[in-house]
Amino acid sequence: MLRAAVALADEAGIDAVSMRNLAQQLDVVPMALYNHVANKDELLDGMVEVIVGEIDPPIDSVGWKDAIRQRILSARQALLRHRWASTVIESRTHAPPVVLDYMNSVAGMFLAGGLSVDLTHHAMHALGSRMWGFTQEVFPTPTPPADPNERAVMLQQAAARYPHIVAIATAASHDDASAVGRGCDDQFEFEFALDILLDGFERLHKQGWSSTESGRGRRTTG
Repeated sequence: MLRAAVALADEAGIDAVSMRNLAQQLDVVPMALYNHVANKDELLDGMVEVIVGEIDPPIDSVGWKDAIRQRILSARQALLRHRWASTVIESRTHAPPVVLDYMNSVAGMFLAGGLSVDLTHHAMHALGSRMWGFTQEVFPTPTPPADPNERAVMLQQAAARYPHIVAIATAASHDDASAVGRGCDDQFEFEFALDILLDGFERLHKQGWSSTESGRGRRTTG
């Protein structure tokens, strides 16, 4: 049933997932589904469990930084296969056990690499949704007009008012499905930011890290 719900979301979008529509897909009466889940929230939790189950397990034969990187990129591939999944993960008012298991595993990989509990705490905050393989942009990029002349006028007007934004936005290759706006290679931008974070965590770990009484971190050499 859960895999059928995932398939329905993949095909028709998450808004199409309802007990009635799923029952039609499975050729059963809607009440039959309540033998498996109590309500739609439990159904969505189960769908998240299916998606998280597609994430590759940790790799023990590499260092902590490479292991975390590979696991997060595996999570990204799982969510790219199911474009609706990030919305559902963010919508959960409580973390299903499978979500906590994944987060516990990522935190454990930092700790197994020798990072302190305090630094791991900050690392998990810094990763945020990126540990699941997706990021949320604050400002969406508007869709340019299809007409080339209108598009040129729009770009010219934007360049006159926002020259720096236009300069960096037009400097990259195109990726229409990008979460960071047209003109960006979404996969490259994701890995670029992930690598910066992981390199930063490694640098802080090598320099030594302890927390002050106020909870703010400081670096010490040693």
